[in-house]
Amino acid sequence: MREIVPAALAGERFDRVVALLTGLTRSRVAELVSAGQATLDGAVLSRSTRVEEGQWVEVDADQLVPPEVDAEDPGAEPDVEFGIVHEDADVIVIDKPAGLVVHPGSGNLTGTLVNGLVARWPELAGVGDRRRPGIVHRLDKGTSGLMVVARSTRGFESLGLQLRRRAVSRRYLALVWGIVEGEKGVVDAPIGRSERSPLRQTVSASGREARTAYEVLGRWPEPGVTLLECRLETGRMHQIRVHLTAIGHAVVGDAGYRGDRQGFGENLGRPFLHAWRLAFEHPDGGGLATFESRLPTDLADLLPGEVELPHAWFS
Repeated sequence: MREIVPAALAGERFDRVVALLTGLTRSRVAELVSAGQATLDGAVLSRSTRVEEGQWVEVDADQLVPPEVDAEDPGAEPDVEFGIVHEDADVIVIDKPAGLVVHPGSGNLTGTLVNGLVARWPELAGVGDRRRPGIVHRLDKGTSGLMVVARSTRGFESLGLQLRRRAVSRRYLALVWGIVEGEKGVVDAPIGRSERSPLRQTVSASGREARTAYEVLGRWPEPGVTLLECRLETGRMHQIRVHLTAIGHAVVGDAGYRGDRQGFGENLGRPFLHAWRLAFEHPDGGGLATFESRLPTDLADLLPGEVELPHAWFS
């Protein structure tokens, strides 16, 4: 396995990053680091080394999967459903439905997006990490919308570089609790891993730089919610959800960050968060590629009233 350290893990200990990227236990990772079977930019380092965004983590492929897990590559599962927005020799743009996990990991060894991808495009098996072929960025299980997948080595390297340079534009629609003041704003607050729950992030003085810009698209005093378009200026894990919660406007339906409340939206079953617009420089040098995704029915039906939304993508 050879994978780029994402922005969300910058500043973390090397052993913690290896564990998160591979799904292995910390004790197993410690053994690999000590044996020189897990390296950072090709160097054998101590477990406590702090990693930087854009560095390469490499782990001996034969050591990736714990004994209780099948060591085979992700199996092809043609019944995994997802939308296909665009495909060419270098990239695939997909529209991920809410509830679909992106790649196999602890507790989700089958039925993931990756299983569906390799069923349709078997050549992905040779692109990037063998357990996450073609994957250059992710969406949370509960988040719907656009993702770009690398179909070629050229695509994988180009997209990885653009993500490290923050040159990929990703815009989201979020319905949040409360009436947001002002028409535009920026949340500029560092984000780090929560000490109370390793699966969550939190605003922390010791965290990494994080900036989220937002614009108000609609407000409804009853039931007391605001629709925002959010733009990531950095790419920390759970960034939008954490930042909006920090300013007192948790995402409707987000059980992980205090947005799952009784009454309005209580049956939604996932955060009202949709990756609606994606733009990047095409790896073939053909210029800027831009894609848009309509708001899914479960989210559109929850909007309390009419709203003027960006462009003409919504009906």
